[in-house]
Amino acid sequence: MMLLKSIAAVVAGFITVVALNTGTDYLMEHVGIFPEAQSGIPMASWMLFLALMYRILEIMAGGYVTAALAPNKPMKHVIILGCFGVLGGIAGIFAGWNLSAHWYPIALAIAAFPYTWLGGKLYEGRK
Repeated sequence: MMLLKSIAAVVAGFITVVALNTGTDYLMEHVGIFPEAQSGIPMASWMLFLALMYRILEIMAGGYVTAALAPNKPMKHVIILGCFGVLGGIAGIFAGWNLSAHWYPIALAIAAFPYTWLGGKLYEGRK
């Protein structure tokens, strides 16, 4: 039962990041700040920087959620989520290499672990 709760905590953190990323991207496109993904219009550097900034906050939220739901040792769970984030970021480097400026997917991969960790620490610090 404890293992299932641990898995659920990490999965919930992951879902938090994905849902927030998807929702914020949709909002940014819907209000006209970003071009629609299907338009083929490349994003300007300032758009990518803005996306990086809100993704960092969303990555932190995922770490926070994972720590909050962990049945014990919240930072151990956060570290697991952070490792998955780094692996996903590395995959994103290869998948998105020709889709945007090269610095953007690299920055996401680098940001994944420390900001997930920071989200967990923010949860721990609220006690």
